[in-house]
Amino acid sequence: MKPELQIQSFREAWGALRAEIGKLIVGLDAVVENTLIALFAGGHVLLEGVPGLGKTLLVRTLGEALDLPFNRIQFTPDLMPADILGTNIVMETATGRREFQFQRGPIFAHLILADEINRATPKTQSALLEAMQEKQVTAGGEIRRLAEPFFVMATQNPIDQEGTYPLPEAQLDRFFFKILVGYPSAAELNEILNRTTTGGIPTVNKVLSRERLLELMRLVRDVPVASHVKDYAVRLVLATHPKTDTAAPIATQYLRFGSSPRGAQTLILAGKVRALAQGRFNVSFEDIQAAALPALRHRLILNFEAEAEGITTDHIVEQILKDVPVAPEAVGV
Repeated sequence: MKPELQIQSFREAWGALRAEIGKLIVGLDAVVENTLIALFAGGHVLLEGVPGLGKTLLVRTLGEALDLPFNRIQFTPDLMPADILGTNIVMETATGRREFQFQRGPIFAHLILADEINRATPKTQSALLEAMQEKQVTAGGEIRRLAEPFFVMATQNPIDQEGTYPLPEAQLDRFFFKILVGYPSAAELNEILNRTTTGGIPTVNKVLSRERLLELMRLVRDVPVASHVKDYAVRLVLATHPKTDTAAPIATQYLRFGSSPRGAQTLILAGKVRALAQGRFNVSFEDIQAAALPALRHRLILNFEAEAEGITTDHIVEQILKDVPVAPEAVGV
């Protein structure tokens, strides 16, 4: 298929998903766009915001619009790893013998909603590590592959920290994007009231099959990236590494650790999806810049000075975007 037709096909699928999500989700344009970028790039998403802003509704609506098996896991302090992965149970066969059979947990689905993920203990949170990275589960001494595609979309509440467990860095790094969900505007809030306090709730239709989604995800990987654009993504990530020759001054001042290589991978893949969504078959500097905040904010670890002064990782990423030129020759390199 010609590139023009491939781009058109991708944009049609993108538009269909946006339209179905828009039936229930008012506003949150950047949140929805970044969630779809992560979906088509094959990455996991962490949605953070105060209660009642539509985080869970967004993920559930996306699950209804995709023709994929969808499971919701409500994370609580008493949740155990076996409640997610599954466990061996004793079953009686037709001949009267007893044997162990593996009872699959809710992780065995294509789309997982991990609701309030930070309410579970670190032991339970770690049950997702292998599934999110290797797309497999080790339980009962056996490795069981998860069906492709596999997405984890988690939510967490940043203000109610009593009885919660902060996600470890290894877990955070496995999320493609960390997306902050903000309050609606006055016009959006009025529209929310119009939709939810009168009449019925719209029905969300399934518009994308598993096979079609996998095809579009493969197309994303085929989008070319010019060497100078890739070099820009590399320099952005290297600028987050404190006390190195490539570090931005603000990184050395306020960071203990910078982004892992997954941050660079995320910038490139997100740029490819954004390019296709906008009708282009090449990645631009603007695509990389647009992905920087959700791709890097959760991969930077602040030092004590930053925490004392109230400096956020978003502020650091924004400053690095200003400090790192798109072309190295701009500073005589």
